[in-house]
Amino acid sequence: MSRIGRSPIPIPSGVSISVVDGNVVMVKGPKGELQQAISGDLTVRQEESTLFVERPDNLREHRSQHGLARTLINNMVVGVTQGHSKSLDIVGVGYRAQMEGRNLLLNMGYSHPVRIAAAPGITFELISNDKARTQQIKVSGIDRQLVGQMAADVRKVRKPEPYKGKGIRYSGEIVRLKAGKRAAAVAKK
Repeated sequence: MSRIGRSPIPIPSGVSISVVDGNVVMVKGPKGELQQAISGDLTVRQEESTLFVERPDNLREHRSQHGLARTLINNMVVGVTQGHSKSLDIVGVGYRAQMEGRNLLLNMGYSHPVRIAAAPGITFELISNDKARTQQIKVSGIDRQLVGQMAADVRKVRKPEPYKGKGIRYSGEIVRLKAGKRAAAVAKK
């Protein structure tokens, strides 16, 4: 039995979950509404303030869908109650970001600024640290998959380069730096 799939999903107050035709799970909460289609073989059962995802047998395809479906539903419940967010750090002299309405305008050393439009349900927030001269971009929303995709799109504008570590990185991401030419010249002697 899947350890993730068999664990129950607690339903907080103010959240309603319904399963409609085609095994589509709809979750409504204080922050919004999400829906996700899950495998037709799985069943979703609700007992009071707890939700269970069950599979009919131990076939490989049912086992592979069990934990995934439970995690997707749990992410929707967390999203409509608390929301999801990802933080990115801008590292490098002259690299900066600014807000342009709901969109993000990045100056990352190219000949032109890069505009990133916020998808529906996604908000960007800039946090500046003047002492360290760094900026942090916070991407937040209720759909975890969409938040992760938008954060990846922002990071893709200028990935951290391996020699000085300049670029856009996730907060807490460790960038392994290469030695460079000077270290190679010293090693030859």
